[in-house]
Amino acid sequence: MKYFDLSEHVAEGFWFLGHPLDAQGRELEDPWQFRVGKPAHFKGQVRFPVDVEGEARDYSHAAFITPVVNARLAAIFQELAPNDVELIPVEVDSHAGPYFILNALHVVKCIDDEATEEVRYWTEEDGVPRKVGTYRSISGMRIDPAKVGNAKVFRTWGWKVALIVSEDIKDAMEHAGITGAVFDAVTGPPTFDPVRRAETKRRGELWDQARHARAAVWRGLGTMSDDFYIPPVVGGPWPGERQWWTAMRRPDGGMLIVTDGLSDPFNDILDRPTAGFGLELAIETPEPLGEVWKSWPVHLLERVAYEVAEFEKLRVSLANGTLSMEVDGVGMPETLVTPEGRVAVLIGMETDSLPSRFTLPGGEVRLLTVKVLMPAELKWLLQQGKGAAAELIRRFKAAGETHLSRSWRQPVVS
Repeated sequence: MKYFDLSEHVAEGFWFLGHPLDAQGRELEDPWQFRVGKPAHFKGQVRFPVDVEGEARDYSHAAFITPVVNARLAAIFQELAPNDVELIPVEVDSHAGPYFILNALHVVKCIDDEATEEVRYWTEEDGVPRKVGTYRSISGMRIDPAKVGNAKVFRTWGWKVALIVSEDIKDAMEHAGITGAVFDAVTGPPTFDPVRRAETKRRGELWDQARHARAAVWRGLGTMSDDFYIPPVVGGPWPGERQWWTAMRRPDGGMLIVTDGLSDPFNDILDRPTAGFGLELAIETPEPLGEVWKSWPVHLLERVAYEVAEFEKLRVSLANGTLSMEVDGVGMPETLVTPEGRVAVLIGMETDSLPSRFTLPGGEVRLLTVKVLMPAELKWLLQQGKGAAAELIRRFKAAGETHLSRSWRQPVVS
């Protein structure tokens, strides 16, 4: 039997479904439950908002990589794999449907590490105990069909992001002209180049050196917990093309969130360790955040980090001192949003409570604070011009303000 990794064809012009909601329009507390390989525990009505309008497809992913299928595709799975899937009826805003969440019910331990191009595992040094021993990343996956048994649809143990389907399901979908689906073979001879695999292994070794050295720094700044886990993003303009964040509880009870990869080694330099952009960003708040990964400081840091990674001129400016900048204010506390719909931050304000620099195998790294500004402070900065940032920092210190970010406080300017 041949098997395939089923994923969504990502392209412009198609819809994107958002966070799953209950009948009252509240976000589900556990939105990951539809991709862990067991029956979903939420039994109420599920609704998906359409976050990005576009053409609907037979197969698509909603937020949290939740597979959503229409009635035509649901019928194929019901016929060919009735014991392997749970088809959960859902409503999609402004679309008649019917639509279903396609929830695989089995997890199979079958990944063939030797035949797979690259496998990386979570270790104790990563500070996420519940993930130790599972896969941190995989590329060029191959599975051992002899370990699958009779399952035609399943998630892979240790790497549940993968949704595997049998060849007869793939053939039925293609024969029916199903839209939105992409199939990658996970059986058959390995396709990787041995030279490329050796390069990938070396790249991973350099990456692990940096990651473990940073983890030692983070552990010295606060307490890390599984509860503070922030889902990573693969790709983007970061040096290692992987976007990671780490959160920790500070001794005083506040929360510190840091970028964890702007100082990763560059992917294309393998003969020596490098420290990427030579910086990481940190935002700290004394406010209670609830679910950290959904909190406004995390979203703000993500947007700031993207800008810093994308534009070299910003990194050059940061090398010469502090920098103020604006990012999109969607989803931010209203008290922080300007009339133009933006949120401003000041990057690089020094503090005695965090190290300004630390060392990785690839070189020295600066840890730059990100302090959110009140709209009145941004307006004042823009009016004052050159030298205004230094004066604003002086006023922060005079007012007893530090690098901490809050969703509301009294501005230090009038």
